Amino acid sequence: MTTALITGATAGIGAAFARRLAAEGHNLVLVARDTKRLQEHATELHDRHGIEAEVLTADLSGEDGITAVEKRLGDRKNPVDLLVNNAGFGNKGRFLEVSMADELTMLKVHCEAVLRLTAAATAVMRDRGRGGVVNVASVAAFVPRGTYGASKAWVVQFTQGAARDLAGSGVRLMALCPGFVRTEFHERAGMGTDNIPNWMWLDADKVVEAGLADLARGKAVSIPDPRYKALMGMAKLAPRNLLGGVTSKTGRKYGRTSR
Repeated sequence: MTTALITGATAGIGAAFARRLAAEGHNLVLVARDTKRLQEHATELHDRHGIEAEVLTADLSGEDGITAVEKRLGDRKNPVDLLVNNAGFGNKGRFLEVSMADELTMLKVHCEAVLRLTAAATAVMRDRGRGGVVNVASVAAFVPRGTYGASKAWVVQFTQGAARDLAGSGVRLMALCPGFVRTEFHERAGMGTDNIPNWMWLDADKVVEAGLADLARGKAVSIPDPRYKALMGMAKLAPRNLLGGVTSKTGRKYGRTSR
């Protein structure tokens, strides 16, 4: 049986990955900050699917948390076959309205943690000749959207570059870029969502299904819905100054675009 390690595993896209992979017979290492929720989720998945679900409590906004997950990923006796870097959050407010401490914490979680955990996982995977990494980004990576969008753009560019560098090694890397997904994300950030059209919302389980299918196809970037693929195609054609104004207003009204 293979093992998948998932960060941000207690809710949203992370929990959807855990459900899907457990149903397919994969053992799991579930990573998040809330030990109680982790244990409850692990027990449920074990009882339902008969898989082993290991719990690792770690806060990826701090050095100790990142180091703990790096250590688990580097365990060659109990190797991880699939890493899902899903942990993330949004900050409510425009640039200069958000504290610098919160901005830097976002970069720690979205960029530094992703870099270090991907490196720890792929070093072992490359030696074994197989493995996969899914770095959860956002369609916000493709439009001007402040620190959040910039951090997710980094995730996409980093993942594409690493995938190219590891081509032929047996290790696949993919950036998963969903749009609005019905999760706890916006509520935790204190962002209102009442004005977001229903057609823009995605289901976390369907996002995971499409993402895993794209990973199996060898894609380096996955936009897991035809509606958002069309929107991102239009975004490429729009003038940058116009697109920046539109997305800035949308950000103030809706909050960040992500899981």
